[in-house]
Amino acid sequence: MTTLLGVDVGGTFTDFLVSRDGQFEVYKTLSTPGDPSRAVLDGIEALGDAPDLVMHGSTVATNTVLQRRGAHTALVATEGMRDVLVIGRQNRPDIYDLQPETPEPLIPPELQLELSAKLRPDGSIEQAADASEVADLVRRAREGGAEALAVSLLYAYTNPQFEELFTAAVAASDDGDALYLSLSSHVSPEYREVERTATTVLNAYVGPVMSRYLARLAAGLAERGSVPLRVLQSDGGAASAEQASQLPVATLLSGPAAGVGGALTLAQRAGINRILTFDMGGTSADVALCDGSLPMRGDVVIDDLRARTPVVDVHTVGAGGGSIARIDAGGALRVGPQSAGADPGPACYGVGQNFTVTDAQAVLGRLGGGLLGGAMKLDVRRSRRAASGVVHAFGGDPQAAAQAVVDVATANMERALRVVSVQRGYDPREFTLVAFGGAGPLHACALADALEMPRVLVPPMPGVLAALGAVRSDLTATRVRSVLLPLTSESASALREALIAAGNEARARLDMSESRLEYELDLRYLGQSYELTVGLGGELAATLDVDAPRATFDELHEARFAHHGADVEVEVVNVRVTARVPGADVDPIPQPGLDAAETTTADVWFSGEQLPTQFVDRAGLAPGDRTDGPTVVTQLDSTTLIPPGWHATIDERLNLLLERS
Repeated sequence: MTTLLGVDVGGTFTDFLVSRDGQFEVYKTLSTPGDPSRAVLDGIEALGDAPDLVMHGSTVATNTVLQRRGAHTALVATEGMRDVLVIGRQNRPDIYDLQPETPEPLIPPELQLELSAKLRPDGSIEQAADASEVADLVRRAREGGAEALAVSLLYAYTNPQFEELFTAAVAASDDGDALYLSLSSHVSPEYREVERTATTVLNAYVGPVMSRYLARLAAGLAERGSVPLRVLQSDGGAASAEQASQLPVATLLSGPAAGVGGALTLAQRAGINRILTFDMGGTSADVALCDGSLPMRGDVVIDDLRARTPVVDVHTVGAGGGSIARIDAGGALRVGPQSAGADPGPACYGVGQNFTVTDAQAVLGRLGGGLLGGAMKLDVRRSRRAASGVVHAFGGDPQAAAQAVVDVATANMERALRVVSVQRGYDPREFTLVAFGGAGPLHACALADALEMPRVLVPPMPGVLAALGAVRSDLTATRVRSVLLPLTSESASALREALIAAGNEARARLDMSESRLEYELDLRYLGQSYELTVGLGGELAATLDVDAPRATFDELHEARFAHHGADVEVEVVNVRVTARVPGADVDPIPQPGLDAAETTTADVWFSGEQLPTQFVDRAGLAPGDRTDGPTVVTQLDSTTLIPPGWHATIDERLNLLLERS
């Protein structure tokens, strides 16, 4: 029997999905923010037998950046370029802000070092490197207290020779206190100096933290037998623990990417190809638009820090079940982005003091006897006491205050969904909302009403869908090379050679010769600043066809910007190759209930009115069953709210399909 375990560490709960030869088990436990590996190992202990493979969605890199808890890092740049990150692109996110604040640089001024050696743009040597100077820079970094060293030299993407000198220098200086090394030619061998340096520095900043975390987790797994560990990456694929330690910047959107992948798979198997995904957990809400495939982009922004790495295009807002409600100085109600997290958690969990979105739902009566299938009891009286900080603004009415908190959180999430749909030229009324996460199904119908969406799909195990995405994830490695060549028949041979070289590097990083290669080109019209990515399919012909990607690029440009330049020369900025080994094809359909669903009735508040509402255990629902709102569907990993005016049916795959009556 093969046992696969998917794990997703969230801000409030850590989710587990176990697959044992087609049989599935769901488990949730409170996260342990001080050491996330503790919740993972405790959950594995509670589930019993050791798994044969652990697929882990990690938030360690993300939280390290958000909380500024990364390693003390030094940077070596080419002489004259030490301030490249401070100067940046001179972008102003808010052009009307007269006193803009930029985030503190990750590298302190005393650790911004320079190397006198220089390359020309074509990679040829203008001034040779001196090994003694390289060794001296490593020594200065160590003496400055650096735990990590980022090296990003001009034009290193065309010739990594100078950067690779630091590998030997760091090894020679190792006196038992290892220095984490991040080379731009390994991390992000791409054109654009600012972005390449920022990515390399961010990788160094989170590298020691991620390495220590994975080492602790691997040691804990080793105590339970030889358990292989894979870590989810931002592109929806997985990597070995060793690869994730070397390239942690690729895991910055690990968990959200897995959730989107799981949602798209289940929706397509239900015959639905166009979806908006809505993943609401304890700390944040993640949304994405999938028009038949995973949406991808080439960079990620975390707390105003940008990195060049392939990611699933997810938009995140600070609106989760633990988001704290407060009245600001102007008397307006604010919800989030501050969160109660897992410790102390919402007030109704029994420890926290703040009034959160989960507390508001509890006061409105929508959580019934508690969470985790009733195993986690809620203290609604404590929620009412916690509401004292906001209830005065609503005439002392706790139900009115709770409804207002839910409405504000819904408005925040509606704006996020509009960013990925309306602002990109898509009509949300043509899509199905797939709701998941611990709190997503509780808010889904309100969001669908706000966006006039016709249908909501709630998967069978919505609270652990990211863990499902982790279990199913392919093993992937992506390699990018900047080429800056025209897309013409004359350059076809050079482009093909670059694609082959990038493919070999991707396969070597994956260390699996049987992997399938996927080829892409980053294209732009000559003179443009940014590019669009065009796929070439899975096979590389003996002679590269340049006409097909040109036609596809024109179509993409027309769709994105409403114009294209049929007579303008197209330039290839990067070649991009992904090596992929398919993951496990698990298809979690729980057994339908043999008995009629157990039903109770209680009063629940809707828009200031208390209505008798049935509470139904989802485990008892079978294909073809229908229930009309107001209804609350309870299960171990989530709660689904069907408000008045909506009804739900169960399809043959045990999805809940919610539609307006």
